[in-house]
Amino acid sequence: MSLSINDVYKVARLARLGVTEQEAQTAHAQLLTIFSLIAEMQAVDTNGIAPMSHAQDITQRLREDVVTEHNQRELFQAAAPQIKKGLYLVPQVIE
Repeated sequence: MSLSINDVYKVARLARLGVTEQEAQTAHAQLLTIFSLIAEMQAVDTNGIAPMSHAQDITQRLREDVVTEHNQRELFQAAAPQIKKGLYLVPQVIE
């Protein structure tokens, strides 16, 4: 992809950034480096390679899904100012 210094100024203007000529030249050089890296990566033949969700072949250890605490809803709701049918009642804030 080709990128001109005018493109850098245009992007800076769209982003509402004030850039000096030196900053524009530096950004232009850095963006050209990034674009060349992208072009190099796109040139790699990836046919026959399956997509991966992670760079390393690892899995997360999962624990058994068991209840570790008993239900304490009545204890917690005892301190609530208002409850109805097991639900907390709060003042209406949106009309």
